[in-house]
Amino acid sequence: MYTATLIARPGTLDPALAEALRNAWGGGDLVWLSPDEAADFEIPSVPDTADSNWTALQDQGVDLAIQTSAGRRKKMLLADMDSTMIQQECIDELAEVAGVGAQVKEITARAMNGELDFEGALIERVGLLRGLPDTVIGDVLASRITLMPGGSQLLATMKAHGAYAALVSGGFTAFTARVAGTLGFDENRANTLLSENGTLTGDVGRPILGREAKVTALEEITARLRISEADVLAVGDGANDLGMLQRAGAGVALHAKPSVQAQAKLRINHGDLTALLFLQGYSRSEFVTPEARALA
Repeated sequence: MYTATLIARPGTLDPALAEALRNAWGGGDLVWLSPDEAADFEIPSVPDTADSNWTALQDQGVDLAIQTSAGRRKKMLLADMDSTMIQQECIDELAEVAGVGAQVKEITARAMNGELDFEGALIERVGLLRGLPDTVIGDVLASRITLMPGGSQLLATMKAHGAYAALVSGGFTAFTARVAGTLGFDENRANTLLSENGTLTGDVGRPILGREAKVTALEEITARLRISEADVLAVGDGANDLGMLQRAGAGVALHAKPSVQAQAKLRINHGDLTALLFLQGYSRSEFVTPEARALA
């Protein structure tokens, strides 16, 4: 059996629309995970019209996801950081402070859409940060970085049900450590910005954590936990996330670049990070909301 899940912004999912799709597909009982926000129903097979329905629903502000019903609740979360667990790209924010924001943002956008080699693009961008005082990292964290809505609930709810959480980023450890600590990730992996005498050198430690390193993290952590890759929910937005998104049991492209959406198993464009809980069959009444913590 398969489960079709409909997710929209709170208060915008029309019950009549959900009923109409369920009826058109001969689905089972419509289960409301959150009134006028998220609902799902079981179907015996994936309909031929799934892709066209997904496109039509996007125009109405609704995300549609179809998964096998068995094993929807995952034992591990593997998450990207930039534009996924936080709302910014850290290197772009550092570049703004350095006065090279427009140049770096253009490179970042092309790299995340798969148009540029990730490692080469990272080296080029980091080179433009040379000479910045390393104290700028703390300043950027305090004044320019904000958490993606729903992230704290996603982590708290999955961990309350025994899941493990790992943050894997092509960004930098100085940021992942703070984000991981704030949200409650069990571990984090990222690149290291190099500095000497309190100044950024314009280089990054080797080896560089990119697409393959994220897949390696998936392999290593699942082996250590003695779980399967099917037990993992992975989420990201860029081309360097595709390897882990395609290998994980549930790979979610969150507000992702078009080229990433085209290759991902699951796509969320209208919901926030709590959509990943709805995808696992959690109702809003089951969400765990921890005490708010600031990054700074």
